[in-house]
Amino acid sequence: MLINKTKKGMFSVDERIDMLRAVTAHLPTVRVDSWHGLLVDYCRQHDVNAIVKGLRAVSDFDYELQMAQMNQQLSGVETLFMPTNPLWSFLSSSLVKEVAQYGGDVAHLVPDLVHRQLLTRSAEHRAHS
Repeated sequence: MLINKTKKGMFSVDERIDMLRAVTAHLPTVRVDSWHGLLVDYCRQHDVNAIVKGLRAVSDFDYELQMAQMNQQLSGVETLFMPTNPLWSFLSSSLVKEVAQYGGDVAHLVPDLVHRQLLTRSAEHRAHS
C-alpha cells in the first residue's frame, strides 16, 4: 500500500494494513506492505519487475498510462493494466465510505471484516458530528 498524503482515509495506514492482511490471509503469495515514496523505488528494493493496475474507466487510463511510462523510464519496471469487471466499475473507496457514513448498505461491496469496521467507524463519525 503506497501512502498518499493527499488523501484523507477513514482508517489509518496501520488499520488498513491489518484489514488487508486479514482478508488476504488465505492467499499465501500475497504480501501486504506500506511504503512512503516512489513505487519504482519500492519495486527496485524488492526485486519487483511489474506492476498490475486495475482500470475502472477510460479516465483512469489517461493518468495511469502517464504513470506507467514514467515508472518504466525511471526504473524499467513494466505496468500491466487489468480492466475491472463491469459489475464493479462504479466502485471507489470514497464512494463506499460516503454511502456507509450516511447509513447506506455496503455489506455486499466489501469483505465482512471491512464492513464491520466501516459500521463502527461510521457510527463514531456520526456521534462526533
